[in-house]
Amino acid sequence: MALTVAFEQRAGHVLLVERDPQVAAVWHTILEGDADWLAEAILDFEMDQESLNDALRRPALTSEELAFQTILKNRTHRGGILAPGAGKVKHGENGKGLRSRWYPATIRRRILDIAEIRERITFIEGDGLEVARQYAADPSAVFFIDPPYTASTKRAGSRLYLYSEVDHEELFHIASTFAGDFLMTYDNAPELRALAARYGFDTELVAVKSTHHAEMTELLIGRNLDWAR
Repeated sequence: MALTVAFEQRAGHVLLVERDPQVAAVWHTILEGDADWLAEAILDFEMDQESLNDALRRPALTSEELAFQTILKNRTHRGGILAPGAGKVKHGENGKGLRSRWYPATIRRRILDIAEIRERITFIEGDGLEVARQYAADPSAVFFIDPPYTASTKRAGSRLYLYSEVDHEELFHIASTFAGDFLMTYDNAPELRALAARYGFDTELVAVKSTHHAEMTELLIGRNLDWAR
């Protein structure tokens, strides 16, 4: 979402916030570090089980090396999950196994494209709630918030994210103080619909597919979602 806004210049500037140090290393590298090294390391990597295990076993000594390992995990773990204990792809798309989501030339191009517009993007490694508080009073700030799952699907949240605990009540309270607009995407849970109603927020269900292609719904939350209907 943020990259679309940045590439299409739909905002004067984009601020990304991420707490997971693995994901943060990717953004630090592309936006502030050696994006060229990361792009070429991906292009040059020979994807097979032995090479993958060897690359992930080595200690990451730099932000660039951690970013490289993170992308390897994201492309070869089931559903792109980075949380501890995530399993690797076995059969993959069309039976291609580890290579089913490994398209190095495309990944390289995306990294270099993002690096080309890095002046439009600022990255903060930290707590999204704290950053939201800092910008709440700014009427020109628009927030896109995609939190981990709620307690009703806590098991899924801990499986997907390294940091799966979020104070959802506090997040809704902070959103109620925003001078600008916002959009949240959440799991469709009763407690979230109740929170949205309590704060006078609008909600809308949208159809999505899981990593296993099962049809499910996700909850959009905002001030006015007429545009989504």
